[in-house]
Amino acid sequence: MKYLPVNQQLFLYNRKNFVSVLKPLSIAIFNANDEFPRSGDQTFVFKQNADFFYLTGIDQEQSILILFPDCPNTLYREVLFLRQTSEHIAVWEGHKYTKEEAKQVSGIKSVFWLSEFDAILHSIINYAENIYINTNENDRFSFDVPYRDLRMLDKLRVQYPLHHYQRSAPIMRDLRVVKSEIEIELTKRACAITRDAFIRTLKFVKPGVAEYEIEAEVTHEFLRQRATGHAYSPIIASGKNAIVLHYIDNNQVCNDGDVILFDFGAEYANYNADMSRSVPVSGRFTKRQRQVYDAVLKVMREATKLIVAGAVWNDYHDEVGKIMTSELIGLGLLDKHDVEKQDPKMPAYKKYFMHGTSHHLGLDVHDFASRYKPFEVGNILTCETGIYIPQENLGIRLENNILITKGGNIDLMADIPIDGDEIESIMNT
Repeated sequence: MKYLPVNQQLFLYNRKNFVSVLKPLSIAIFNANDEFPRSGDQTFVFKQNADFFYLTGIDQEQSILILFPDCPNTLYREVLFLRQTSEHIAVWEGHKYTKEEAKQVSGIKSVFWLSEFDAILHSIINYAENIYINTNENDRFSFDVPYRDLRMLDKLRVQYPLHHYQRSAPIMRDLRVVKSEIEIELTKRACAITRDAFIRTLKFVKPGVAEYEIEAEVTHEFLRQRATGHAYSPIIASGKNAIVLHYIDNNQVCNDGDVILFDFGAEYANYNADMSRSVPVSGRFTKRQRQVYDAVLKVMREATKLIVAGAVWNDYHDEVGKIMTSELIGLGLLDKHDVEKQDPKMPAYKKYFMHGTSHHLGLDVHDFASRYKPFEVGNILTCETGIYIPQENLGIRLENNILITKGGNIDLMADIPIDGDEIESIMNT
C-alpha cells in the first residue's frame, strides 16, 4: 500500500463494537470485494470492501473474516483467511500478506489460508444459531451481478438451511457513521493532501491549459503524498462544462473569461476527502462571476452553521433551500412571484441548485449512513452549495468537509483557500 500503516487499535475497536450488538450464539462473515475483469486477462485496480477494511485493515483481495464471539473454541472467535501466496504469485503480482503481517495489521491472532475456510467454518457454524451476512444496503447502490457476499449467502442457505440469517448492514450503518479519533486523523490527512493539490493547481491554471493537464497536476500531488489516488473521478469543468454536475470528460481547453469548477478529493488509507472549488481561468473573476461566487459562499457558510448534533436531514436541507432562495432573488435569477407560486415538492431554487447540500463522508465518499437519523457527534459531512446558470455558461460549487463535535462543528478544510480575494491573490502571485 502507498499509505503508511494504520494503528491496529482502530480495527480492534471496530470489531469490539460490532460483536457487542450481535445476538447470542451468532457468527458473522465478511468478504473482501470481488476482482472485476477489465478486458482479456486484465482486472480493474482492486478496491477493498469498506466494511471489510473497517473491521480488519486488510487491503487485499480474496480474504474472509469470521467473527463468532460465543464460539466454544476460543481459537475461532476471530478468524482471518487470506489467499496463500507462492513464488509464482510473488513474481507476477508482487508481495501478499504473510500470516504474521496480517496479524500485525489487523490485531487478529488466528490467521489461516483461504483453502482452510470451508473446513474451519463447518467445524464451528453448527454451534451458532444466527448467521450474519454483510449485504450492501447503501441506498445509492444497485447491481446486476451478485457479489461475493450474496453468492456466499446462497451457498450457506443450501448447506445450513435451519440457521437464522441476519443482516450485518444495519449494525454497520450505525457504527461507521460515528468516526473514531484514528478515522478523523486519516480523514484530516486526506483533506491536507487535497489542499496541497488545490494550491498547486491555482498556481498552474491559466488561459489555454487543458482540463486534463489540471487533472494531471492534481494526480501528481496525490500520489506524491502517498494517497491511493482519487476518492472519485475528478471533475475539472471549465465554462459551460461546469453546469454538468458529474462532468468527468476533462478534455476541453480552459478559455480566458471562464470559470473552472473543481470537484476532487484524495483517498488516503481508504478514507476520503471531498472538495469543490471554482476559480477564474484568467486569475480574476468578472463582476458577475464574483457576485454568484459570493452568493454560493454565503449559503455554504450559513449551511455549515446548521450542521450540528441533533439536526434532522430534511429540515436541514429545507432551511438551506430558504437561504439559497434569498440569494437567488438577490442575483436576479428568481423573483418573489416565482417563490410564491412554487411547488413545495420542487421549490423554485432547485432550477439553479438541484443537488443536496450534504452527505456523510468516510470510507465511502457517499458514506453508509441513515437519511432518517439525526446528525451525531462524530459524523463527518460535506457542505456543498452551488449555483448553475446555463444561460451564462457559469457553474459555481463550493464544498468543505465538516466534523461534528460536542462543542460544535469543525471545518476540516478551513485551511483550504476559499475566499474570492485569496483565490485571486494566489493565482496572481
